[in-house]
Amino acid sequence: MKDDCILLIGHGSRDPEGNPQIERFLEQWRKSQPDWQIELCFIEFADVEIEQGLDNAAAKGKRVIVVPLVLNAAGHVRAEIPHHIQHAKARHLDTTFVYTPPITAGEPVFSILKKNWRNALAELHFPAPSNTGVIVLGRGSSDRKANGEMSKIARWLFEESEHELVDIAFTGVTTPRLETSVQRQVILGMKQIVILPLYLFNGTLIKRIEQQIQRLKQQYPEIAFANSSYFGFENEIKAVLNERVYAVLNNRQGGEFLDISPDTHQHH
Repeated sequence: MKDDCILLIGHGSRDPEGNPQIERFLEQWRKSQPDWQIELCFIEFADVEIEQGLDNAAAKGKRVIVVPLVLNAAGHVRAEIPHHIQHAKARHLDTTFVYTPPITAGEPVFSILKKNWRNALAELHFPAPSNTGVIVLGRGSSDRKANGEMSKIARWLFEESEHELVDIAFTGVTTPRLETSVQRQVILGMKQIVILPLYLFNGTLIKRIEQQIQRLKQQYPEIAFANSSYFGFENEIKAVLNERVYAVLNNRQGGEFLDISPDTHQHH
């Protein structure tokens, strides 16, 4: 492990609380894995962005394990980070770069979502499944696979709950937007609506979501709304990152570099 350096890549946020939160997450992860060398950089809105982060990691290890702290394989993960890694390979000819998958909407993320769902339901006085709708709210992408992950996790929640309506909505790029999904659920007779953002950490979008929910409460005074917030320092997230690194350390990685090139049929 002494020849390896892990590079954790956060998204980066304009919000002053966003990046320091990831830095605190990094400190927690370092403490839980004291034998690992872990560096941090961000995709954007930060002092240390990807190129600098790759150089910093290459200076510390013969092999750099690149771990995106990103939920889904959208544009940043499929195109931007691999592009920077190719540049770094040209600068550091003696260094091996291994790129691990993003966190993805699998069982660990679903476990957190279910906790958030139960906590939000507990805020409602009479959360009868027949008249309580759920909306899973994500970032939105031009990549159909990334958007499909949202549909998958919403379907899982539908399967494990008795709600008649579990919808998805997006904060940007694609549709439906939150207002549209809320309007649909109100028309279909929902009296209470639970909104579950699928976001890893705090940032400007989380604050906009909170403002949006306040507006919806004013727009629909007869509807009881409850919502969760971002995921934060959940153990499930650290467990996924550990699994990504162990897969490389134990040679369970398919090849030196994961091929997640953009889907040639993706919709723009």
